[in-house]
Amino acid sequence: MFFLTVLLFSYTQVSQQIQESTTEAREMSNPKLSHAQGTLEVIMNQNVSLSCHSDSGSPPVRYTLFKGKQQVATLNRTDSTPAVFNLTINSASDVGEYKCKAENRISNNGKYSKPVNLTLIEPVSKPVLSSLTSRANKGQNVTLSCLSENGSLPITYVFFRGRKNISRPIRMQKKEAAMLFLFINSSSDFGTYKCKAGNSFPNNTKYSNSFNFTLAEERSNFQPLLISLGLILLLLAIGFALAIPFVIIPSYKAKRSKSVRSSAGLTSTTNAEETEDYVIYTEIEYVKPEEQYANFTIIRKEDEKGQSRNLNGPDLIELYQQALAALFSGRPVTSQKSIQA
Repeated sequence: MFFLTVLLFSYTQVSQQIQESTTEAREMSNPKLSHAQGTLEVIMNQNVSLSCHSDSGSPPVRYTLFKGKQQVATLNRTDSTPAVFNLTINSASDVGEYKCKAENRISNNGKYSKPVNLTLIEPVSKPVLSSLTSRANKGQNVTLSCLSENGSLPITYVFFRGRKNISRPIRMQKKEAAMLFLFINSSSDFGTYKCKAGNSFPNNTKYSNSFNFTLAEERSNFQPLLISLGLILLLLAIGFALAIPFVIIPSYKAKRSKSVRSSAGLTSTTNAEETEDYVIYTEIEYVKPEEQYANFTIIRKEDEKGQSRNLNGPDLIELYQQALAALFSGRPVTSQKSIQA
């Protein structure tokens, strides 16, 4: 009887242990992957810790970290503490999508976490402040633009005059300049302007160069006078240059032609004999001194009866010969030919 009682007690204890073991060997739940530093934005050479943990599931638990489809590392846990994977961001290939897998002895294929995406942020470069014009008048609208060429988006810009903030933060989602429209109302608006740029990169705000507007009326009073004087001198030079071929040279040619004509004019013969009925004169006149041709004129005197006499052939030939000789010699010549009645 005693032996039977002991046997029944042993069977009951073993059954309880089996039930407890079955109860403790729980199936894994989907693990959760998180960045220990909180933010998923990282910078170059930064150390990153990714934590993977399943809230349920009997240990031991095997955790595996993946980047895309590539296995990165594996950690085993004999208790319910999370697995922490430490990474260093050495290049742009170290950022991207990560996920982890948790499995124990009763899980079939393990359970996967939701992916997390690490983003590499680049610090902003020094912004450039500029405007289409550096001179302005009172009452004029002007525009300032501020742009940082490098830096991860979004980039936030703020404009300053002196040390005073004159704009709200302007958040740009594209690589475009932030614009500020100003109205020049008083002399205080011609102060020194700056802008600053920043993004999510920690402790990396950059300030631009200084920019000043100049009052347009402050230009020297002598400058317009000098410009006007220069224009007048230029016009006089152009007028003189145009007058040379159209006025001075023609006037000189006219005077020279007149001088030639006076030297080649008609010469009267007073020594003609009384027995001559009439005297024939020839006149060589250069129309243009620089050209090799002339006018040839024959003047006849009527006889006492008022009748004109015609020249015969030999007389004309002689006169033409004299004219040709004068033409080729370049000297004005007056030829006289007497014709007998």
